[in-house]
Amino acid sequence: MSIEHYENFPVASWLCPPALRPPITAIYHFARTADDLADEGNATAAERLADLAAFRADLRAVAAGQAPSPRWERTVFRALGVALVEHRLPVALLEDLLDAFEQDLVKQSYADRAELLDYCRRSANPVGRLLLHLYGLNDPVALARSDAICSALQLINFWQDFTIDGPRGRVYAPETDLQRHGLQGQQLLALQDSPAARALIADLCGWARALMLEGAPLVFQLPGRAGWELRLVVQGGLRILQKLEAMHFAALVQRPRLRASDAPALLWAALRMRAPEPQARSRHPEITP
Repeated sequence: MSIEHYENFPVASWLCPPALRPPITAIYHFARTADDLADEGNATAAERLADLAAFRADLRAVAAGQAPSPRWERTVFRALGVALVEHRLPVALLEDLLDAFEQDLVKQSYADRAELLDYCRRSANPVGRLLLHLYGLNDPVALARSDAICSALQLINFWQDFTIDGPRGRVYAPETDLQRHGLQGQQLLALQDSPAARALIADLCGWARALMLEGAPLVFQLPGRAGWELRLVVQGGLRILQKLEAMHFAALVQRPRLRASDAPALLWAALRMRAPEPQARSRHPEITP
């Protein structure tokens, strides 16, 4: 999982309601720090697992009203402790994130899409559910849409990051998809570009796009500025997919990324989003530029 995955989520921007900026920032720093422990630097896998265990112990201490260790007290747990008390954040969702970071250190491949989505359930979906908790939105439809958006963002991050995950020895493309395209995980690890690899990536991008479209109507359930923030998050993910398509899915050769020059297209696409018609709830809103 790349640390840039968490940049895809709303992080106390000017669109975020001011009262919720402190807890959202606290959640972000918690996730970002744990991600860094799992991926950044030159520590061994055993050392990373030990650090994540210590980080989890501090989370549990703060959740129990006790003092954390000095290591992350100022940068993470002081603000998170306030958010836990003031907003009653579900600690289980924060622990799910840590489960996913630990899994990255011991598991490098996935059998099928269901297994990968289970990883997304812990690596990405908790962030969306925590945000919905802050907004006081917890109906089943909203939660399902949030999960779809967050899983889509995680998948898009994977298909964007082949050139990063390959050197780390991680293959997120499910084995069933690899077999369908006549490929092996080792070819992705070696960044071997080919027509079959591009067809695989196109297929995986289509899966991520379908998930994003499934969750997109959530933007109309969130109040005010929060809904507009989420529109930009959705459009940012879709923009990466557009970039992958424009480069003919050569993600094993080049990593696409959003730039400042993409802002006008993102804003225009966000403005053009329309709520599903009441008599056609199964239809997706218009979300493409």
